[in-house]
Amino acid sequence: MIAVVSALGMTAALGGCGSTGSSDVTLRLVAADYGDSAANSSRKYWDQLVKDYEARHPDVKVEVSVYSWNDVDRKVKEMVAAGHAPDLAQIGAYADYAADNLLYKADDVLSIPVQADLLGRLADAGELRHVQYGIPFAASTRVLFYNKTLFARAGLTPPRTWDELAADARALKAEGVKYPYALPLGPEEAQAETMQWMLSGGSTGYTDDIGTYTIDSAQNVQTFDWLKDELVGKDLTGPVAPGRLNRADAFAAFADGQVGMLDGHPTLMQQAARKGVKFGMVPMPGREGAAKATMGVTDWMMAFKKNGHRDEIGDFLDFVYSRGNVLDFSRRYDLLPVTTSASEAMAASEEDAKLRPFLAELPLAQLYPVGNTSWAEVSADVKRRIGEAVTSGGSPAGVLGGLQARASAAESAER
Repeated sequence: MIAVVSALGMTAALGGCGSTGSSDVTLRLVAADYGDSAANSSRKYWDQLVKDYEARHPDVKVEVSVYSWNDVDRKVKEMVAAGHAPDLAQIGAYADYAADNLLYKADDVLSIPVQADLLGRLADAGELRHVQYGIPFAASTRVLFYNKTLFARAGLTPPRTWDELAADARALKAEGVKYPYALPLGPEEAQAETMQWMLSGGSTGYTDDIGTYTIDSAQNVQTFDWLKDELVGKDLTGPVAPGRLNRADAFAAFADGQVGMLDGHPTLMQQAARKGVKFGMVPMPGREGAAKATMGVTDWMMAFKKNGHRDEIGDFLDFVYSRGNVLDFSRRYDLLPVTTSASEAMAASEEDAKLRPFLAELPLAQLYPVGNTSWAEVSADVKRRIGEAVTSGGSPAGVLGGLQARASAAESAER
């Protein structure tokens, strides 16, 4: 499972094609697989959706190719480079294609009701130079998971502040818990744990409000000083160095009952429940109280201009983003809807009660700076280097300063 993840942290394994056929117009969609087996592959979702759509539109066929998150972004890049861009791609990032003028604007292909139904914060994140090209497809937020059994054994209550988190971690360590707080800053998904801690430290994350990188802000340096001194330096993060601990391994350890606390997204619920772990979820603690913002992640749908088919693409997307289809996909994979209508339905449904803690975080969620074409490069740099900041000989100011310098250079290059 290591490194086979989407922006949302979902595992994936399968590839294949959905519907085939010929007609007046054939749309080609490349989609990511959110499943972890043949039983819950995204291919099944798309096959049923396409069957329903084609029954209503016999003059349009939709061919869907489903690839694992390990392959899908590369597949789309290869198709575009070869001059064979798909009509639609549901992948992790849109900004590079938008910057190269390859995509339809969202308002070229979405009806006004569908555009109005998209959650505003997510739709805004799909903008490049104040024009929306990326259409949010699925969302996730983060909360603090804690092992109820381990907490009860140590006589603890869930933390609300950093000091309480550190105190709980010390008590868990005294009880012999292997990972009092699991801190995955390994190369798989370190950019997520990093951003969550930046936000809980009171900063705006990787950038300021206008999108300029502020990685080495005073608040961010103070946050990593605290992590280095109060958690890692006091041996409260477990036997694997944070810089070598990947998110998938941390989740697996939690599901095995070896972790007291960690920052997690909705898919951890299923993973832990399958192993019989009793867990609770609370907002991520902040420096003085609950964090003012949490990290949100969105995966994207985008429409390529290469083959034309603007009207057919728009009609199909209106179907994809209908309330029922958005709810179906979200429920299959424990993800958050990207539309207001589906979000309201989920919030009101007892069937979806387990997702309410994540839904509650979404309105205040801060997203990666995906509108910056430099973000992919900056994210990769964070994955490689951030773990050094919390080592015994590491310098948070030095590591964050280096990341900032390279991010600023990448930012200048994209202008």
